Amino acid sequence: MPSDEEWMNAALAEADAAARVGEVPVGCVLLGAEGKELSRAHNLRESLNDPTAHAEILAIRAASERLGSWRLEGATLYVTLEPCAMCAGALIQARVARVCYGCDDAKAGALRSLYTLGADPRQNHRFDVVPGILAEDCAARLSSFFAALRALGKK
Repeated sequence: MPSDEEWMNAALAEADAAARVGEVPVGCVLLGAEGKELSRAHNLRESLNDPTAHAEILAIRAASERLGSWRLEGATLYVTLEPCAMCAGALIQARVARVCYGCDDAKAGALRSLYTLGADPRQNHRFDVVPGILAEDCAARLSSFFAALRALGKK
C-alpha cells in the first residue's frame, strides 16, 4: 500500500498540472474505503470561471459520479493545501473519513488554521485530520507560483 507521502506526491503532481495552466497549484487525490484511487483533480477556478472549482470539490464530484453515490464513507482525501470552509463543508457532506493535507492555510484554512470544521462536534459527521504531509514541498509550490505572479505584476 502506498504511504501518505506517496499519495501526497500524487497530489503534488496535480498541483503542478494546475500551475502549468495558470491555476493556483493545489492538487488532490481521493481514495475509496479500500485504499484505491477514485479520483484526482487540481484547481480550475480560472479555467472554468467557477469559484467552486477547487481541487477538493472537483475530486469529490468525480468520485461520487464514479461510485454512483454522494456518500464517500471510508474515503481518504490527500490535498496539498489545508481545505477552506467550502471544501471542508463538502468533505463533511460527503462523509469522508480522513483528510491528509500538506501545508496550513493561515488565510482560509478550515481544518486547523482558522476553524476546525472536520472535528466540530456540532456537525453531523466528523473526520480525522492529518496535517503537514510534505508541507515544505506543498508550500514551496504555492510560494513560487505567487512570486512569479508578483514578478509579472499580477495579483
